[in-house]
Amino acid sequence: MTERRSCLSYRTSASDSGTLSAVTVYILLFRGVGGKTQLPTQPLRAALAALGFDNVGTYINSGNAYLKTSMPRAEVLRLTREVCAEKFGFTKEIYAVSLQEWRKLIANNPLPAAAQSTPKFVHAAVLAKKPDAKNLTALRAHAVPGEGIEVVDKVAYLHTPFGFGTSKLAEKFDKGIGVPNTARNWNSVLKLLELAEGAK
Repeated sequence: MTERRSCLSYRTSASDSGTLSAVTVYILLFRGVGGKTQLPTQPLRAALAALGFDNVGTYINSGNAYLKTSMPRAEVLRLTREVCAEKFGFTKEIYAVSLQEWRKLIANNPLPAAAQSTPKFVHAAVLAKKPDAKNLTALRAHAVPGEGIEVVDKVAYLHTPFGFGTSKLAEKFDKGIGVPNTARNWNSVLKLLELAEGAK
């Protein structure tokens, strides 16, 4: 993986620091939840609400939350990282994507037909930064006919119509893309949009 502080919009950047900003709904994506790494939803909601965030919610036990706040993104992430490390021992990457950015992620999907017909086989991976073109070329070499990967801005879109769990492309993606990331299938992407819209 690349350096931990190289994030642009979804983690922290210079423009994210400072005083209170306009009220924003953020979708929080916690990397690597599942198996031995657990992040219980009810205690997580309580911990985030105790930090002063409004309209806090979670979606299934796989590392998804949303909230409304006037705090800058950098502060949201700092407080969330601290409370998750202290209360849950969770120290993996956390991404904060604004509702506006999430809408753009959906609108920019270069695989709309696949996302509509088989949403569980289309994944959107939020990236810390744009990957090198050579990494995409190397990943595409693992795709079988019918599979595909495209990157728009700092989001990678994967189509694995024969199953994500059995795909060589999906298996190689996390390390092969060369930048920190976390992925959600299209059903989760749309559900998180619905929940975040309701948190406005």
